[in-house]
Amino acid sequence: MLTITNAKIITPYRIIENGTVWIADGKIIDLAEHPVGADEVSGEWLDAKGLYLAPGFIDIHVHGGGGADFMDNTVDAFVKIADTHAKYGTTAMLPTTLTSEPDELLQLFDVYQQVLQLDRNGCRFLGLHLEGPYFAMNQRGAQDPRYIRNPDPLEYEPILEKYHHLIARWSAAPELPGALAFGRSVREYGILVALAHTDAVYEEIVPAVESGYRLATHFYSGMSGMTRRNAHRYAGAIESCFLIDQIDVEIIADGVHLPEPFLRLIHKVKGTDKIILITDAMRAAGMPEGKSILGSLKRGVEVIVEEGVAKLPDYSSFAGSVATADRLIRTMVNLAGVSLMEAVQMITANPAKLLGIDDRVGTISVGKDADIVLFDEQINIHYTYVLGKICYQKGDD
Repeated sequence: MLTITNAKIITPYRIIENGTVWIADGKIIDLAEHPVGADEVSGEWLDAKGLYLAPGFIDIHVHGGGGADFMDNTVDAFVKIADTHAKYGTTAMLPTTLTSEPDELLQLFDVYQQVLQLDRNGCRFLGLHLEGPYFAMNQRGAQDPRYIRNPDPLEYEPILEKYHHLIARWSAAPELPGALAFGRSVREYGILVALAHTDAVYEEIVPAVESGYRLATHFYSGMSGMTRRNAHRYAGAIESCFLIDQIDVEIIADGVHLPEPFLRLIHKVKGTDKIILITDAMRAAGMPEGKSILGSLKRGVEVIVEEGVAKLPDYSSFAGSVATADRLIRTMVNLAGVSLMEAVQMITANPAKLLGIDDRVGTISVGKDADIVLFDEQINIHYTYVLGKICYQKGDD
């Protein structure tokens, strides 16, 4: 039994002042609107001293951190990234790939299966996010052009058949030849399909939604805006995602990829319930600024980390972010002007609902998994719990 008391508990409906949460066997078993003393409970007792208590943050788009990238294809890299982001409140994530050779992706599946067998304490993995390789070359951003290609059922069907249980989402450009059939195939396995690195216009986005595409990957980044064809204006992917209610948008809310006006516009149009905060973090997250590598150490792209963001050396594009989950919430509250409850919802309840796991995680509710984070007024993380076990305490780093 673990009792956490004297906390500002962020529930889906309100903030409970001086509340108490009881945890047993990895689950939240009770809530109260009053504090309790150590002499009133059995088991472990923690006085939160007025810290906020929120659901653990769920990052559905993250490439690395702590000097490691998932494309390094090592067990150690997976563990290092999970431990790094746990320090910033992330309790669950989708390890995210980059465009790569088929053999590199197949190796990653094998490594991921090894990681799932580990007995470890830390941030959980909820399934892989395959970002690419089916992208529009013109919107590739920092994705390596050597590996970008059109969807090929001879490639993706065997992957889906053998590894579908390991994949939570797959991002692709819906306007490519074969991309609609690809989307339908992915959805048949219950995997989330997202549009990404795309030059699509509205007339191409609509059939994509009909084929199962439900999420805009790092909204605004690697995505077409209004364009002209034969002098006529067409709504690009950005305008289409604003218009179509069935599309949720994930945003890199570091204040750099999307400055204040964009954050406010997205929130004004899409609303709290349709926005998901992501880090899109690469290996330099949680590390000092300077030179780094996007992607695997063997085949990755050199980048420069400065001013709180990763960039290609020629400054032609950002190259992933170095954001952590706590930074996303601070940015949304301080720049976008949303409430703390709304910002927390965007990285807890919203991704859980999108992934179809909101019956287990995403809110502080009786019966849910005890993935919990405690932080102060500046969103500095003090404690991170996964399934009721502490995996980070301020001062450990």
